[in-house]
Amino acid sequence: MKSLTDLFGCFKRNPRRGDEAASANQSTSNSPPMGAVASGMPPPKRRAPTETKTPPGERNVDDTGIPLKEALKQANDAKFAVFCSGNNEEEEKQISEIESILKTLKDPPETEKPLEIPEIQRIQVSSSSKKAIQYLTLHDSWPLIYIKGNAVGGLKELKALKQDYLKEWLRDHTYDLIVIGGGSGGLAAAKEAARLGKKVACLDFVKPSPQGTTWGLGGTCVNVGCIPKKLMHQASLLGHSIHDAKKFGWKLPEGKIEHQWGHMRDSVQDHIASLNWGYRVQLREKTVTYINSYGEFTGPFEISATNKKKKVEKLTADRFLIATGLRPKYPDYPGVKEYTITSDDLFQLPYSPGKTLCVGASYVSLECAGFLHGLGFDVTVMVRSILLRGFDQDMAERIRKHMIAYGIKFESGVPTRIEQIEEKTDEKAGRYRVFWPKKNEETGEETEVSEEYNTILYAIGREAVTDEVGLDSIGVERAKSKKVVGRREQATTIPWVYAIGDVLEGTPELTPVAIQAGRVLMRRIFEGVNELTEYEQIPTTVFTPLEYGCCGLAEEDAIKKYGKENIIIYHNVFNPLEYTIPERMDKDHCYLKLICLRNEEEKVVGFHILTPNAGEVTQGFGIALKLAAKKADFDRLIGIHPTVAESFTTLTLEKKDGDEELQASGC
Repeated sequence: MKSLTDLFGCFKRNPRRGDEAASANQSTSNSPPMGAVASGMPPPKRRAPTETKTPPGERNVDDTGIPLKEALKQANDAKFAVFCSGNNEEEEKQISEIESILKTLKDPPETEKPLEIPEIQRIQVSSSSKKAIQYLTLHDSWPLIYIKGNAVGGLKELKALKQDYLKEWLRDHTYDLIVIGGGSGGLAAAKEAARLGKKVACLDFVKPSPQGTTWGLGGTCVNVGCIPKKLMHQASLLGHSIHDAKKFGWKLPEGKIEHQWGHMRDSVQDHIASLNWGYRVQLREKTVTYINSYGEFTGPFEISATNKKKKVEKLTADRFLIATGLRPKYPDYPGVKEYTITSDDLFQLPYSPGKTLCVGASYVSLECAGFLHGLGFDVTVMVRSILLRGFDQDMAERIRKHMIAYGIKFESGVPTRIEQIEEKTDEKAGRYRVFWPKKNEETGEETEVSEEYNTILYAIGREAVTDEVGLDSIGVERAKSKKVVGRREQATTIPWVYAIGDVLEGTPELTPVAIQAGRVLMRRIFEGVNELTEYEQIPTTVFTPLEYGCCGLAEEDAIKKYGKENIIIYHNVFNPLEYTIPERMDKDHCYLKLICLRNEEEKVVGFHILTPNAGEVTQGFGIALKLAAKKADFDRLIGIHPTVAESFTTLTLEKKDGDEELQASGC
């Protein structure tokens, strides 16, 4: 999707008052920690309009109408507004019919608090602004109706709304916005809406995992995702650094170096608790009403909030934002929920996990397997098919080879049953026998095999937490994935319901994406700002023992999209200087590549690196892809020596079928 500035000159955002201060404070406690939850990145559900030779914008002086910025602001502030082109008989006919629909909503004279029927505010815009508004809202209908700042569509969409829904929408409600979900995206949206002067409530309630694990305000990333994952990954890396230190001349105490699981877990949980408290303080400072209750729609504009004591409170609002996130999936066979854990449980595990089986080929499975092995545990990863589905498979295979060399075992199969041998306690892991079918490579016959493990971690995917929110009861369309189907972030069927982050169909499941989407959406629906979240070319990292950073297209996707003959791949292996003296085994696995388009001056469409600190490297280079960098731009950039990132400035080797395996050399 092209940026709005590229498509429409009128969408160039002007700085707002306070932006400088907000930018300066992004690293303060007002900004939530942004871990990088890696994920496959599905393409946007809708393509952007084809760019014309003369992009529509405010330069079209022959058109009449209110300037786009002012028009959007008026629509945002009005109770009922209609965008129109003016001097159009068909438009006038439709507006008259809209007025008739509104008149039918009038209450009988004897009604105690009759509904005040709003006047329709007509907003005439130019043809170029019309195109921009239609792109912004993804509504093709014209004239276009806005109710309380929400794009509804045209006359057809207005008629499709239930009359009692429309009538209730026009009434006054307690809140301007209710956010359901206190994760990174929900919190960012709630605080931004409050900053804009809106009355906001944020509901957050964590239902315990099958193992009874629960946590505080902040969502998956803070409590059972990015933050504890990265901290435990760091703990694992430090173990290797201790051994490296000896090679660099550090004299360490003789004897076996041991890791204390309980000490690390407590330190991590103490940090998370401080973040939980910080979020509550921030909501209070921003005047957001925080409610520790489970929210469910019991009316089109009503939420029933149920707390731990089963007390129910009724809340009403003009708009609702669904930001409930994802929870781990479980397979369906006996004993799986009783005897296994997920990432919801691992970071609070009261005992040392011992010999561990990680079931799944997801980034969560591989990341957990990596840091657990680095902490000294015997770890096996059980994979049904391929690793890291949705990611570059060349890179995925390199990760597998590195993890095997690292000492992690891989099994091909899917567990069919589990037997408990010894029950776990608060101080000690249990013992379980896992059974799965295994094929004999010579005969092709399958036999059941088994192995004992102390901990079984399931990481086979996650699903949207939307089943018990009551979305179906008010008519919100959901996909098979249980995610909300949206026109951008707005629900396709109920225009006052929005969704962001992991519960919005067709968007990357990444914490920073949800945060950005939440803030941008609030500015758009409350201020009328012509701003959209860009869901393409998002840098991300998988925190396996050797980190994998990427941005843009996987090699397979580039070939599928452009054709093999139209892409050229530059690649190389390298040996990080810090790995030379300790002779780390990782040095044989560091690799990077750029995927470029031959016919477009070698524009870079894919960036991939397997290296220590890949997250830091990828974040910096991500801006290059956002700005449509060419291979020549990388070549002109002078590298910082000696770093792993400078390898991108000296790439000359072209990847070809049948080439021998590359060998790393010194600088």
